[in-house]
Amino acid sequence: MPSDTELITKMTRVLARTRPDELDCTACFEAMDQFADMVMRGLPAAEALPLVYDHLERCADCREEFEVLLMALRSTDDTAPTSP
Repeated sequence: MPSDTELITKMTRVLARTRPDELDCTACFEAMDQFADMVMRGLPAAEALPLVYDHLERCADCREEFEVLLMALRSTDDTAPTSP
């Protein structure tokens, strides 16, 4: 179990990385299919949808959902790029 100091340090880091325009999980999930489609087509998804990219970098739960979505899409498309 982390100490109070470790917990405060971790929370401070998270707060320092927050942005006034970031997405919540619901909004990220709603745009995830579009982001995944762009990744699958080899388009610059991170540039086109930076808030989705940023959320996926910060949120382990949404990142896991995104990875599962990509795996499913890739299993039906052998020509897909391998990274966002």
